[in-house]
Amino acid sequence: MQRFFGLPQSDDPYPFYRRLRGLGPAVQIAQGVWAVSRYDDVVRVLKDHGSFSSRALAGGFGPGATTVIGADPPEHTRLRGIVNRAFTPRMVAALGPRACEITARLVDAIEAKGEFDLVADLAVPLPVMIIAEVLGVDPARYDDFKRWSDSFLFSDAAQGRVRDEESRQEFREYFGDVIEARRRGPRDDLISALTRAEGEETLTPAEVMAFATLLLIAGNETTTNLIGNAVLALIENPDQLALAQAEPALVANLVEEALRFQSPVQLIMRLAVRDADVGGVTIPAGSLVLPMFASANRDESKFPEPDRFDVRRENARDHVAFGYGIHFCLGAPLARLEAQVALEAVVTRLAGLELTEERVEWLDSFLLRGPKRLRLRLGARRSAAEARR
Repeated sequence: MQRFFGLPQSDDPYPFYRRLRGLGPAVQIAQGVWAVSRYDDVVRVLKDHGSFSSRALAGGFGPGATTVIGADPPEHTRLRGIVNRAFTPRMVAALGPRACEITARLVDAIEAKGEFDLVADLAVPLPVMIIAEVLGVDPARYDDFKRWSDSFLFSDAAQGRVRDEESRQEFREYFGDVIEARRRGPRDDLISALTRAEGEETLTPAEVMAFATLLLIAGNETTTNLIGNAVLALIENPDQLALAQAEPALVANLVEEALRFQSPVQLIMRLAVRDADVGGVTIPAGSLVLPMFASANRDESKFPEPDRFDVRRENARDHVAFGYGIHFCLGAPLARLEAQVALEAVVTRLAGLELTEERVEWLDSFLLRGPKRLRLRLGARRSAAEARR
């Protein structure tokens, strides 16, 4: 089992999180590093941006760039206001028919094959194609978008780091050209909206690039993991799958329970800018603080029987998988939309799903939680389409 500051990178990190919650509100897991694992304490840290700064996430988005997840007020307020202007609920809602169209085509191909990889055949292409269209770039290059996204998230060997940097540079060059083209000739897309000045309130080219990077990563990798996690949970809990199939209206709550049960993002990072109290424990200024989303979402004091997957769970939406407070995930409505469309298709069209591998291999990441692949076959009742034939 690999570890990051003592955190497990394993098939099942939840027993570790349970032990961590039992040790106290805040636990020092390495020199200058504190884990906060209980629900109420995680919310407390996420709300208190005066004590716990988001500057811990300021790097990694390019030179001279600040993005919403790595900024504190007032800079965060400025950036969020501009981005909110472009990334509107109306824009997200308008993507619904397109998400349904893409999903239907992908599921048609799955039905035709009979055996498939849920991750590669549905959970990856759907969010990547949608994000490409939101940004106003060619969806046909979704393989490149996935590779670029992975280059920011996964790297281990030295040779891998070289390839990753080459991919990142390719991404910057591609989007640099797109940003410049939209400045010269705006279109009806997100990058055009972000580069369009309204008085003095606009993003610099470096800030647009940083946001495109963030959206590329957050807009496809996490949603991919959400869909994969949800389908795996349904297969491992056939009684819950049967409930969703009998009552498709449960899919909206199924999405929330999947977010709680297997949080696609396991934790976030904050920097303590002053001595701060968490549940009676003083975290010293200068410490790296890790609010543990995945642990909070399995906290027994908030979610009864937290290790049980329950599509009818009444308070499933109370999860903190999207964060909390001023940094609540901007893309949450889009992720929910895509996941609901995908899972509605799974429960209504793909019957009798069976795993074809005994062991599910998880992402090599302490930060992200999702299956690398999910190889499945359609069982005795292969599909609604076949049932009609």
